[in-house]
Amino acid sequence: MSSRPAPLIPPRVRAVLVRVPFLVSAVRFVRRGPLGRDRNLLITLSVLALVIGALAAKVSTEWFSPSLLILVTLVGGLQLRLASLVKLLVAVGVALAYIAITLGVARIGLGLTVTIGFTTVLAVLMARTRGKLGVQGLRGDAMLLELRDRLRSQGELPPLPKDWGGKVVLKQAGGSSFGGDFLVSMRDGDSVEIALVDVSGKGVDAGTRALLLSGTFGGLLGSVEDFLPACNAYLHRQRGDEGFVTAVHVRLDLATGDYTITSAGHPPVVKFDAGTGNWQVATAKGVVLGVVPDLHCEPDSGTLRKGDALLLYTDGLIEQPGRDIDAGLDRLLGEAERLLPSGFRDGARALVNSMSSGHNDDCALVLIWRP
Repeated sequence: MSSRPAPLIPPRVRAVLVRVPFLVSAVRFVRRGPLGRDRNLLITLSVLALVIGALAAKVSTEWFSPSLLILVTLVGGLQLRLASLVKLLVAVGVALAYIAITLGVARIGLGLTVTIGFTTVLAVLMARTRGKLGVQGLRGDAMLLELRDRLRSQGELPPLPKDWGGKVVLKQAGGSSFGGDFLVSMRDGDSVEIALVDVSGKGVDAGTRALLLSGTFGGLLGSVEDFLPACNAYLHRQRGDEGFVTAVHVRLDLATGDYTITSAGHPPVVKFDAGTGNWQVATAKGVVLGVVPDLHCEPDSGTLRKGDALLLYTDGLIEQPGRDIDAGLDRLLGEAERLLPSGFRDGARALVNSMSSGHNDDCALVLIWRP
């Protein structure tokens, strides 16, 4: 039977040490609450700044350049809270003052002084922003990345049977990871529901509201019978004027191919009829979400047969400054002919790139077809 290893500090010595008030206060100071890491980093960076100042003044400014204080300030701005950063800046100022007194102000130089001042302002702004968010270090950026990944995963179509195909293309304005166009979808057996939503605005400005609504609409999808009226009731209860929201909802039966389309101020869905080889515009209509208390939608229904397809999109594909929306829709239908030679899956991305070239706006396209 193995015996436990002997403790590093004997029990009797530990009992004496814990009775020393100074040692007890020091341990509690280092380990106190969630601010312990911030405090330890503050002590480390402050000592490092003072050591750099002393070595630069007494040893050599070539080996221990005062410009190293820029890195210390930058690390503090990225990791420390605002109150701790102010204390670090005092230590950096003391180190610079000691160098200036020992070697003369000319050894520091105007360029280094301006650079350290600019870095100080930048560090304070970063620490202040993180303080408003209530996060420490780079956790705020990690939260944004996690939200982006969740939004992307939610915007994917559910797995479809082998005799069905689907493709989603989202292109945000300015190459941003967030935008005002998003997709929510769900599948329950042979029933699939898809909702494509467009929030007014573009890029990051509309991305924050899209993140909020994507969670709300995703919870309503499949939970209520009348999806768009439920979304409209939610938006109508919200106070403030944050712009309009349009959406289109498709309920599809994978066994029979029957579908129902409802729209709320959204560009019309188009259907490819393999029998005639033409694209047909759906007649579903409705008012923009959140404008009236009771939303009345005029649905459109039909059946997808072998070779047919449904195309959902946002206004970023058909709206261009100085051009009529109908002209944009005609151009979209003309460009959609390019999907046929290469197949729906390969042509979806090419269609979005072709329609979105020349203007900077959020674009989204959803394509469902039966091979």
